[in-house]
Amino acid sequence: MVALLRYLDDNSGERYVVIFDDLKRYARDTLFHLALRAEMEKRGASRECLNFNFDDTPEGKFVETIFAAQSELEREQNGRQVVQKMRARVEQGFWCFRAPIGFKYVQGKRGGKVLVHDELAPVVKEALEGFATGRFQTQAEVGRFLELCADFPKDAPEGKIRPQTIARFLRKEVYAGLVSAPAWGVSPRPGQHEGIITLQTFERIQARLNEEAYAPQRSDLNTEFPLRGAIACASCGTPLTAGMCKGKYRKYPYYFCRKKGCTAYGKAIRREKIEGEFRALLDDLRPSALYVNALATLFRDAWDRRMEIAAASLEGFQREAALIEKKIAELVDRVVDATNARVVSAYEDRIETLERERLILAEKAAQVAKPRYSFETLFELSLRFLANPCSFWDSGLLSYRRLLLRLTFSETLAYCRESGFRTPNTTLPFKALGSFFGCSGEMVLLERIELSTSPLPRECSTPELQQRATKGGGRIARRLPREKARTCG
Repeated sequence: MVALLRYLDDNSGERYVVIFDDLKRYARDTLFHLALRAEMEKRGASRECLNFNFDDTPEGKFVETIFAAQSELEREQNGRQVVQKMRARVEQGFWCFRAPIGFKYVQGKRGGKVLVHDELAPVVKEALEGFATGRFQTQAEVGRFLELCADFPKDAPEGKIRPQTIARFLRKEVYAGLVSAPAWGVSPRPGQHEGIITLQTFERIQARLNEEAYAPQRSDLNTEFPLRGAIACASCGTPLTAGMCKGKYRKYPYYFCRKKGCTAYGKAIRREKIEGEFRALLDDLRPSALYVNALATLFRDAWDRRMEIAAASLEGFQREAALIEKKIAELVDRVVDATNARVVSAYEDRIETLERERLILAEKAAQVAKPRYSFETLFELSLRFLANPCSFWDSGLLSYRRLLLRLTFSETLAYCRESGFRTPNTTLPFKALGSFFGCSGEMVLLERIELSTSPLPRECSTPELQQRATKGGGRIARRLPREKARTCG
């Protein structure tokens, strides 16, 4: 209708007849109907309808107003019926709004449409789990990751995603298998669809969103300077910046310090030099295959122990869920007896919190009963990374290289132009491995270090060594006087 009025304004020199196939197509709101009639009369346009005769008499205007009111009544009744049906659908656990990214609608077996995963579900899963685990420290990093996916819909110019879109994306309960409709008074409940992430992962995401904000990752990071911001000047501690310096025939990449007053201020470091030394530093961190195999054995033993503990804790989860069910039933009885609106609202909030806890316990019990992933699936990539961190660097992918820096070093690396990298502060896995391969690597002999090489008596930790000492040096010790042997001992 707005476009129609604009067209009439643009062609004000001509007279038009506006034709409607039905009066309901003219307007379904009484006030809007009367206002639209006045606007068309102002522009000199006449109205025609196939099943209604417009009449400018008082009786004709009255009948037209009655028909407009009837159309408004039908519109509001239809809207009420739609809301009632959609609310009932949500209460049964069905999502009845626009399908979120990563889902699509298919015809359900019990009628209606249900959500199923589509081709973008793995991308959504990686983004959500990456934010929950800390792989993506900020919402901006999640946005950059999603922008790299060509099929992920963009809502900003130049293939970008708006920050508010990422914020809504991280707070959608439907990805955890829940449905809700707060505007209709429907609290979160398990949905009839399979979630892309677990409820525990969703709760970790919400906890991270409620924490203090991190400094966003630099937007100027690129494949040409992957170490920008990860290496600091050894003289002043300021992170090194990088850029292309113009030469006579072409540009050359350099890292340099921009802290005024620093002794290294403005002194460039060739990219080949600093990245080559960094590659050698990673190579020094690589343990031998012996220690990696030993670490894999430790992981396997820890996995087996955790599986035993998980099996024992299954009964605990079930008991806690039963207690929560009992509390919910008691609160429901109190809500029925309560008359104060504020008390009822407090009870409802408490019931919603307990219901969420019950869902988390049910999810934990399901995971304990049957792990989602095998040991090899969970630890294969981690062991490959620990065995050869250089492989992530040699891949050439900026995301892998930044992940390598985050997993390997716990703080910024200090670099000196003359002596190179200072002693790095590595993360816990590399510190644990370094405590092993930092020694000579020789195994302790079977004789044990307690074996006495002196004729004097010594305390032995095992009966076997005591017998060996008795056969050897012990006989010499018995020939000595008791007082002298005590003194020498």
